Amino acid sequence: MKEKELRIDGIDKVILKHLINDARTPILSIAREIGISGAAIHQRLRKLEASGLVAGSKFMINPKVLGYETLAFVGVHLDTASKYSEVIKRLNEISEVVESHYTTGNWAILIKVLCKNNEHLLSLLSDKVQQIKGISKTETFLSLDQHINRQIKL
Repeated sequence: MKEKELRIDGIDKVILKHLINDARTPILSIAREIGISGAAIHQRLRKLEASGLVAGSKFMINPKVLGYETLAFVGVHLDTASKYSEVIKRLNEISEVVESHYTTGNWAILIKVLCKNNEHLLSLLSDKVQQIKGISKTETFLSLDQHINRQIKL
C-alpha cells in the first residue's frame, strides 16, 4: 500500500525555510512575519515532527576547528552478506565513522570517516576498520573539497 503523501502549505514552507536557513531563528520573529501566533507556529512544527518530515534540529560542529582535516569515503566489501549486521555494530563503535550506508554496486557498505590527517586515516583503516571480522577489503576515496551541501528543496 502506498504511503499517504504529506501536504505542506505555504505557511509551513515559510516556517521551514527560516528554520532550515538558521535553526535558531526566533519563533516569534517568524510568527510576526507570517501574521500568526507563536503558539500556532509551535503547533505546526509539532505536526511536521509527528509526520516525520522534520527529524529534529541540531548544531553542526565544524570538524576542521577540532583538527579533523581529512574526510574520506570508504567502500567496504564483506565476506558474506550475513556479516552485515555485525559489521555495522562494530563500525558504530568507531567514533571517526560519521555515516554508513547499505549500498548496491561494488560494496555492501559505504562509510564516511573524519580523521585528523592521512596518518590517522591509515591507522583507522589498518588498526580498526580492516580488523573487523566479516570485512574482506576496503576502497578509500579522499574528499579534496565539498562544494554542495544542502537539504532537499521544499
